[in-house]
Amino acid sequence: MAALNYHYLRYFWTVAREGSLRKAAERLHVSQPTISAQVKALENQLGEKLTRRAGRGLALTEAGQRVRDYAEEIFALGEEMVRAVAREGARPVRVALGVTDALPKLVSHSLMRPVFRLPHPVQVSVTEASAAELLVQLAAHRIDLVLADEPAPGALGLRAFNHRLGDCGVSFLAAPVLAGKLRTRFPRSLDGAPMLLPTPGTALRRSIEQWLRAQGVTPRLVAEYDDAALMKIAGSDGLGVIPLPAVAERDACRRHGLACLGRARDCRQEFYAVSAERQPTDPVVLAITEGARVWLRGGRAGRRPARPR
Repeated sequence: MAALNYHYLRYFWTVAREGSLRKAAERLHVSQPTISAQVKALENQLGEKLTRRAGRGLALTEAGQRVRDYAEEIFALGEEMVRAVAREGARPVRVALGVTDALPKLVSHSLMRPVFRLPHPVQVSVTEASAAELLVQLAAHRIDLVLADEPAPGALGLRAFNHRLGDCGVSFLAAPVLAGKLRTRFPRSLDGAPMLLPTPGTALRRSIEQWLRAQGVTPRLVAEYDDAALMKIAGSDGLGVIPLPAVAERDACRRHGLACLGRARDCRQEFYAVSAERQPTDPVVLAITEGARVWLRGGRAGRRPARPR
């Protein structure tokens, strides 16, 4: 016996439910001859008469009643399958992100923000560690993407591709009283001023030290932090001036009560996404990289991002 034609079966099922060819044709938006031909084709396939005339309508034969009952179950299962697949598709997409500990948390969150605005639910796992630790996890495919303030070094011998997201200037912030004292003669006012800095070896620390030398000023180093969040808290307590990427300035002032005393537009902070693929295709990863570029361009008169290398 040939395989059952479910198209024929649906037409018959609709006739059985509506009780007439005319109503079934209206329901399916086809002509009555088309409906009649499809039902006849199913009868020929099954070798049984399924309907008989009853006045101006149709009645089901005994075989037709059995086929109708089977059709009810078949199409109910079909609808259940569609709902089950839809529920499966609504499950959150899981993505594992790595954030280098040198990256300010306000910046990290802003870079990740596009993920939470995707049309489908996403479950994000975030790991903060050193760049070297995260790159090892990336190479082992335990992390999908690493957000960093500098490109992955080739010396590690790991397969990693750098995607430059953009860069921004650096803002110098302090508690309002201290910022008010130092704002007038910035950047000369930084000479001898109390300063809180990221730990040596970070990209931001190198950029700031180079800029300070170019300005001919030497602040008084009060403390060094590998945690930018703790550095902001210390700055809000009046311990000294803190440098932050300019894109984080507004949030830092709002959340920590800091005030800006000056900006160094030629002191740059860069941002990178590092992936295990040359051209990422995952929609979550693309949302981060494209969203970050838009955000960074909006945060300042940005340079165009470079191609992956």
